[in-house]
Amino acid sequence: MKIKNIFLVAFMLVGMVALAQPGNPSTPAPIDGGLSLLIAAGVGLGAKKVHDARKNS
Repeated sequence: MKIKNIFLVAFMLVGMVALAQPGNPSTPAPIDGGLSLLIAAGVGLGAKKVHDARKNS
């Protein structure tokens, strides 16, 4: 009887530990919003600098 109780408690604790695991982490940098605009602005600034450098030389 004592062994049955130990197994019962062990299975209950294993179930609670399995439910207590954290979920999936969120993405570190969202690509859908401001980051794409920032990349586009960087490309535009780089193109302007190349254009100005060619124009001055």
